[in-house]
Amino acid sequence: MSKTDTMTGAKMVVQALKDQGVEVVFGYPGGAVLPIYDEIFLQNDIRHVLVRHEQGAVHAAEGYARSTGKPGVVLVTSGPGATNAVTGLTDALMDSIPIVVLTGQVPTFMVGTDAFQEADTVGITRPCTKHNWLVKDTDRLADIIHQGFHVATHGRPGPVLIDIPKDVQFATGTYTPPAKARVSHYQPKVKGDIATITALVEAMETAERPIFYTGGGVINSGTAASQLLRELVEATGFPITSTLMGLGAYPASGKNWLGMLGMHGLYEANLAMHGCDLMINIGARFDDRITGRIADFSPTSRKAHVDIDPSSINKVIRVDWPVVGDVAHVLEDMLRIWKSRGRKTNAAAVKKWWAKIEEWRKVDCLAFTQAKGAKTIKPQHALARLEALTKDHPDRYICTEVGQHQMWAAQYMGFEDPHRWMTSGGLGTMGYGFPASIGVQMAHPDALVINVAGEASWLMNMQEMGTAIQYRLPVKQFILNNERLGMVRQWQELLHGERYSHSWSEALPDFVKLAEAFGAKGIRCSDPADLDDAIHEMLAYDGPVIFDCLVEKHENCFPMIPSGKAHNEMLLGEAETQGVIDAKGSVLV
Repeated sequence: MSKTDTMTGAKMVVQALKDQGVEVVFGYPGGAVLPIYDEIFLQNDIRHVLVRHEQGAVHAAEGYARSTGKPGVVLVTSGPGATNAVTGLTDALMDSIPIVVLTGQVPTFMVGTDAFQEADTVGITRPCTKHNWLVKDTDRLADIIHQGFHVATHGRPGPVLIDIPKDVQFATGTYTPPAKARVSHYQPKVKGDIATITALVEAMETAERPIFYTGGGVINSGTAASQLLRELVEATGFPITSTLMGLGAYPASGKNWLGMLGMHGLYEANLAMHGCDLMINIGARFDDRITGRIADFSPTSRKAHVDIDPSSINKVIRVDWPVVGDVAHVLEDMLRIWKSRGRKTNAAAVKKWWAKIEEWRKVDCLAFTQAKGAKTIKPQHALARLEALTKDHPDRYICTEVGQHQMWAAQYMGFEDPHRWMTSGGLGTMGYGFPASIGVQMAHPDALVINVAGEASWLMNMQEMGTAIQYRLPVKQFILNNERLGMVRQWQELLHGERYSHSWSEALPDFVKLAEAFGAKGIRCSDPADLDDAIHEMLAYDGPVIFDCLVEKHENCFPMIPSGKAHNEMLLGEAETQGVIDAKGSVLV
């Protein structure tokens, strides 16, 4: 078939997806997209996954995108179909995840008449997409879809939405192949300013207390960026920390790794950020979970910021070396310039800096005690055992929901490679992890995919168990069940006078029976002595599993930077005097 053939708008959609290399679409049909679904029925190149809720479709597409580096694709109907996708769109925008969402719309002649299942989709989604389109001309449809993929994947990745009225799907027009799509208007800068990079390298040569502060931008930039980052860290000997979104860009087993920083980050990582004299931010955005109180964020350091999004630079923290460009290109230039200048660092000072960091490490901020013979499982112990029993799997992916379990997973599970950790960072979307794990498993059918969940978060998209069963996706749902909205309850205990307003779940399902009702396997474990055997049982089962791990109900997640405090003022929890620790290690009661 010639790509310039005249065809219906519905057929154009499917042809455009094929030409973009799309293999999987996550969606839910409805009246306004039935012509497209008819074309999907008539072909076998693209696999469609029927989710049980449109929010699940977008999160599944996010999981697919994050684990592959390819854009995720969603197809939903008009009105409620589109509005149900809004949470996922906002999540993808906050975390810079490339997805393309195709929505049906009422016919063009009915737009604005409050027709059945009509909503102003473009108006509603404008704030939560990189760009969106309402297509009124079938001749422009294919061109706009190709533009959508270009915008979603270039520059800072993110979601786009294309709203397609039903009459545009039925009408015929001329198909535009990708090579002829108009994308010249959006060509973000990828090469950083060499003079600024050179000045930064000069600062690296003399820095006494340097640190690399890295984020999800390293992973979004591609495998080369992570490889270049590792080379630069090993060559310079500088310490490195990462945001929640950047885990895996540098290996957790690497000798320069300080662990995650931020609100529930490690003591040594946060204090190193506070005490550094040169902070090199690569692909992170100075999020409030990292900075704490802005006025007291790393007050004595000079700062560099490498980011492909110029609007992110100097938005929150003023920096001395702003570098707009793609992380991989900038790291390549940094390495080249640093090597050409003689590979110099202030080695003696950096050695003293490492000695100070080692002092902070001795605090052992993640220490916990699972008492021998105890009959209650500590959530930290549950995840430490999950890590120990799965870390050597050759193809493991971890997703999470949002809450205490998410932070414990980030603290106690290690990631050696990028694209192995899927979590909702910027938006903090409860209900993200389960559908995301479905997207990951679709992309990697033979992989071990585990979703670390809290019972409250997991229930938000529990209906997707039907999707997992239908498509025989052996996703493992590892639920830390404390019968509480754990993080909400923790904040209420620490910051709201132990007034537990609506943070206890008093009508939870029997998760084993729920699993069996869907046709999955259910496992319950409440005794620490049985935990390893139960995890092995979960891993051995060739199908979806709901693992109900009953854990200590009032365990708190530490370290923690309390709201409104500086990033060096951390609650260390029950293992230490429950005070706020300053950069010198003294207790501020």
